[in-house]
Amino acid sequence: MTAVSDVSFEVPEGSILGVIGPSGSGKTTTIRMLMGSLAPSEGSVSVLGHDPLHFDHATRERIGYMPQQFILYPDLTAGENVDFVASLFGLLFFRRRRRVRQVLQLLDLWDARKRQAKDLSGGMQRRLELACALVHEPRLLILDEPTAGIDPILRRTIWDELHRLRGEGVTCLVTTQYVTEAEECDTVALISEGRLIAYASPADIRRQAYGGDIVEISTEATFDADVLAAMPGVHGIRQTGLRDFRVAVEDAAVAMPELVDAVAAAGGTVAAAREARPSFEEVFAELVERDRREHPVEAADGDGEASRAPSRTDAERAATATEAGLRGSDPAGHVPVEPATEGQGAASAVPTDTADTADTAAEDAALGSRGDREEVA
Repeated sequence: MTAVSDVSFEVPEGSILGVIGPSGSGKTTTIRMLMGSLAPSEGSVSVLGHDPLHFDHATRERIGYMPQQFILYPDLTAGENVDFVASLFGLLFFRRRRRVRQVLQLLDLWDARKRQAKDLSGGMQRRLELACALVHEPRLLILDEPTAGIDPILRRTIWDELHRLRGEGVTCLVTTQYVTEAEECDTVALISEGRLIAYASPADIRRQAYGGDIVEISTEATFDADVLAAMPGVHGIRQTGLRDFRVAVEDAAVAMPELVDAVAAAGGTVAAAREARPSFEEVFAELVERDRREHPVEAADGDGEASRAPSRTDAERAATATEAGLRGSDPAGHVPVEPATEGQGAASAVPTDTADTADTAAEDAALGSRGDREEVA
């Protein structure tokens, strides 16, 4: 069973990398390998110049991690959870009190600081976990779907804060199912079915999807756009209606008047022409469709049964259990996380082909982790 395969990327220091893909695409598996709670069966992973499986105390102090699952103490209040995590990282009383207040106010949780975590809504619990990831002012943030279940206004606040942190040199690696959030990132890694299908800036990913800039043209009467295919600088044409079509060109500003003249020369009349900016939903759909054409599902196996993409359930369960066991008495997974050396990227990864683990081992590890938590509580 393969959860992710041939995924390779590097995160420059002081930038935001968005790992974007649908649910089950391999985003969380990749994050768990970066955090050392899941070992790759092939390839290598390096975070802040260290193997995540052998992080030392100083390295963990430099990392703020927000997992996908809610794992804070449910019987502690929101304020107590954040204060506890801050104390694990050695923040002394006055600084700790200031930082707890700052992050709770930032994430609109200050008025709920005295409510037990178990009584918070799902969106508020996500914000509380993000507060715990931010409280010790890490230099590398690894956030697994921090905006899931959060309303658009607070989502905007979170991205504004991530941009501010980037301006201070903090490196951010963020996973999300919201394709539109690609615009917020310096670099985007699009993952589908465990494969990295694109890795570039948002503008370059648009160009990769369509082969260049996009010009949308509407004509006054029915027009066959295929007559323009032989024009220099035209990379592709898609007819979207009897009188509407899109043309992929090298440079929209240069090509637009030439396309208008070419339509007229072919007997048509242009009613409207403009440079289009496809939404990231369209871009992602185009890239996924292309990837599926290039990697079709195998027709059938020897028994005549169609093969399918394997389930990641076992690997995810095992990773969750391993992750919990590694945390021990730290409920937030913020075990104390060496800055990158000068000139060195903040994080890089080349994880490939992660193997599954038996359900029994996962359940045993999870039970052991729960016992540790209860003793600490």
